[in-house]
Amino acid sequence: MPIDLKIPVVGESITEVQINEWLKSVGDLVKADEPVAVVDSEKTTFDLPAPQAGKLTKIFHQAGETVRVGTVVAQFELAGEASATPTPEAKPAAPAAASAEKPKTKKSAPGETASAKPAAPAAVKVVAPAVPAPVAPPEPVEAPAAPAPVVAPPKPPAPKPAPRLPVGAEGSEEIVPMTMLRRTVARRLVEAQQTMAMLTTFNEIDLSSVQALRKEQQAAFEKRYQVRLGLMSFFVKATIDALKQFPQLNAELRGNDIVYHNYFDIGVAIAAERGLVVPVLRDAGRMGFAEVEQAISDFAKRANAGKLLPAELAGGTFTITNGGSFGSLLSTPIINPPQTGILGMHTIQERPVAVQGQVVIRPMMYVALTYDHRLVDGREAVLFLRRIKEALENPVRMLIEI
Repeated sequence: MPIDLKIPVVGESITEVQINEWLKSVGDLVKADEPVAVVDSEKTTFDLPAPQAGKLTKIFHQAGETVRVGTVVAQFELAGEASATPTPEAKPAAPAAASAEKPKTKKSAPGETASAKPAAPAAVKVVAPAVPAPVAPPEPVEAPAAPAPVVAPPKPPAPKPAPRLPVGAEGSEEIVPMTMLRRTVARRLVEAQQTMAMLTTFNEIDLSSVQALRKEQQAAFEKRYQVRLGLMSFFVKATIDALKQFPQLNAELRGNDIVYHNYFDIGVAIAAERGLVVPVLRDAGRMGFAEVEQAISDFAKRANAGKLLPAELAGGTFTITNGGSFGSLLSTPIINPPQTGILGMHTIQERPVAVQGQVVIRPMMYVALTYDHRLVDGREAVLFLRRIKEALENPVRMLIEI
């Protein structure tokens, strides 16, 4: 009995997905829960696993097609079931001796005398080939005159093929359809530009104290929690500290109303192999450094494996993105609607700075805050970013909340 492979429910608001790639072909054997296809939704890219162990027998929708949730896209045959109909057994060939007919002796009718010569057995009866009778040669017939040859009009010369452009030359191109995830990201970014009054303010942070603390506590932290003490946990804790002081950046606009969130669901942008995703740290205000690092590490692994759940990507009250992991020195991040702010981290550079009248070399990072000016004034935005700077330059204050 065939087993259907259906598109699962991937979120309340998602009704369609796009098949990105088939990882298996018809006839392939697969294990239970082994990825069979890669599927794109509006929020994430995920693997479609085999429901049971068996053989893939049919594929109904090819890569690039958009299908609705619940659609049967393929069928499987359970392991152990015969995949082909049994063929009838061939009858054994009759032995040569049995195929020869036994000679039959014609019995004489009463009153008749048998012939002097016995009749030859039927099995060995020889039939002489018939000799064809001589045929008179045909009378000569005058051959009809050959028709005049038809001269075809000359063919026009074949057009010369256009010269092929070398790779990289002007005019060469490759057309690749956008994934559903990329189309959704593009649409939301354009909506944010068109509907928000976005403005960006900048500051720079001396990360000497954070780096010294990480170096001092790294071994003990990793031994206890089996995860490295990274920068992101410091920024998450510093951001929550600043959001408590400036709740406008932890709010959203709904029509003519302002909705202030009394919880902190922090989205962390992750550049996975299959595209940008923003999983959310739920109630991050109650999380410790280790819980933040463990959650982010888990998000990154599952994002690259296509195993993030749609619910983990929904919502969020504020977002942090780290372009510095790719070497970005400065950028203006775009807000993820309906949020009112996003914090951009950048690469750490050793730069000369003035400290107490002396020029010293310090590990510095530019940070950027993009905010919705409809809800957040410049004063709050600048003070918010300064609060983050103070928390990271003196990380102990995050522990005693002063």
